[in-house]
Amino acid sequence: MIRSVLGDVDPATLGLVDYHEHLFQVSPLLLGDELNDEAASGSEARLLRASGFDAMVDATPIGLGRNPEAVARISASSGLTVIAATGAHRDAHYSADHWLRQLDAGSRAALFLADLHDGMPIRDDQPTRAVTPTGDPVRAGLLKAGIGYWSISPFERQTLEAVALAHAASGAPIMVHLEYCTAAHEVLDLLEGFGVAPQRVVLAHADRDPNPALHLELVARDAWLGYDGIARPRTRSDAELLTLTEAVVAGGGLNRLLIGGDVARRSRYVSYGGMPGLAYLGNRYLPALRARIGNQQVERILRTNAAQFLTWTPA
Repeated sequence: MIRSVLGDVDPATLGLVDYHEHLFQVSPLLLGDELNDEAASGSEARLLRASGFDAMVDATPIGLGRNPEAVARISASSGLTVIAATGAHRDAHYSADHWLRQLDAGSRAALFLADLHDGMPIRDDQPTRAVTPTGDPVRAGLLKAGIGYWSISPFERQTLEAVALAHAASGAPIMVHLEYCTAAHEVLDLLEGFGVAPQRVVLAHADRDPNPALHLELVARDAWLGYDGIARPRTRSDAELLTLTEAVVAGGGLNRLLIGGDVARRSRYVSYGGMPGLAYLGNRYLPALRARIGNQQVERILRTNAAQFLTWTPA
């Protein structure tokens, strides 16, 4: 099964998936760019739905402004299936005195497992569990960790160990945030040492280093590659990402690719007064990708690959 905020979903019925977005996010690294308005985030979710997506991953982990009850309401009202995250982001998103830093790997794993099995709290600093519009628990369906630029801090290492422990006890899939795809092999090595097979891990922001040779090395290890840098011409243009995707598909990597937008900023959401919005991925990028690699291949990435990755494996 795949665990959404409204309940468990048959992978065969999930549809087309945007593997990486955020409906709510508040971080000291994003001052002035917070996503914290339910009406605006709900409007943005409806725009994503109208652009052709049936489901999305809300990749906001613990401590960064999650709002599980609002996410459940948005999912119910928009018809967009939402898979929520638990876990922790990279070190830089948390203040020096953040309460997560006081938890060792085992304690963090227990916290993550509670989100997966029992349900997420209304707020991360409150014990009351969030509920759906029908009164059921709002549960996470994905584990998340993150690392820095060519670095894995002690805090990040503990989180990687914690998600590995939670994965072993649940079978939930794992997303790891990378900075420009640095230390990708090192993350996989570390997680393998903790007992996690690379085939259960997506390396978010892999496309920030548009090196097909590196990507095919990671594919050879059976890891998933998250391509989510669309509409960021200051770093990589869409043209570069299209060329990268075409090269990796030609090299045999089609079956390990996932695509998302990771727009993640108030200033980039149409419903918050910014641009280009969540609908950019479906309305403007995917037609260009289909022209380059074919509709069947894009369908494989968005439907089959995403469902395969998000499906829980036996614990």
